[in-house]
Amino acid sequence: MMKICSPDMKCSALVILMINSFCVFSQIRHDTFVIVGCFYNGTTEIEFEVDDEEFLYADFDRDELVYTVPRFLVDDPSKLFDSEHEYRNAKKGKKSCSALVAIAKAEERNPPEQTDPPESIVYSSEEVELEVENTLICFVNHFYPPEIKVTWTRNGLPVLEGASLSRYYLNNDQTFHQFSTLTFTPREGDIYSCTVEHMALDRPQTRIWEPDFSHDSSVGPDVYCGVGLAVGLLGVAAGTFLMVKGHHGR
Repeated sequence: MMKICSPDMKCSALVILMINSFCVFSQIRHDTFVIVGCFYNGTTEIEFEVDDEEFLYADFDRDELVYTVPRFLVDDPSKLFDSEHEYRNAKKGKKSCSALVAIAKAEERNPPEQTDPPESIVYSSEEVELEVENTLICFVNHFYPPEIKVTWTRNGLPVLEGASLSRYYLNNDQTFHQFSTLTFTPREGDIYSCTVEHMALDRPQTRIWEPDFSHDSSVGPDVYCGVGLAVGLLGVAAGTFLMVKGHHGR
């Protein structure tokens, strides 16, 4: 067990590193890491890395492992590991987190951790065309701790079908970001909203989006593609998303 803090930072998580080096799926030696992040707010994040690149992570909400290695590198990564065995280990790690955090709180008697409220924007993934299926993206950024709720509405009514939520990604400043997407068909007069709830907000944060069929909205795909490349293909957040959140005095 290792606690990562500095004198001017509040310690808000315990990080357990279990390191093993062995040949994974070829004759070449690979370094593998299982990282378990135990946060004081009760959140547990577990990922498996191969050669400093994220390979998979445990999604406890969906009760499964999610493979993040690109398909052009490994066609079916689930064949390389015993998924059931690895997920059982992940659940054991999550169970251990509760006890570790309780012990740490009792020993250190930390005051409540600082929080950062999220910022959010809504945009379309493609240029908006009337009656042509598209995707709305609600990009939520710079929040801590990594625990938010995102909901969509269309003309004031809740929308569940076609909505999805990504996992949390770590920013360089130790805050997090996340994407929620909604598949929709643009129609005249429709009004969509994305609402974000987080403990650092005094009230839910809502962003409104209306289709504009008279202007070029192609900037949306460029923004989404740029961010997607940063967090997906280049792995900006993949290798470190379980590190400890800490704030310098502000």
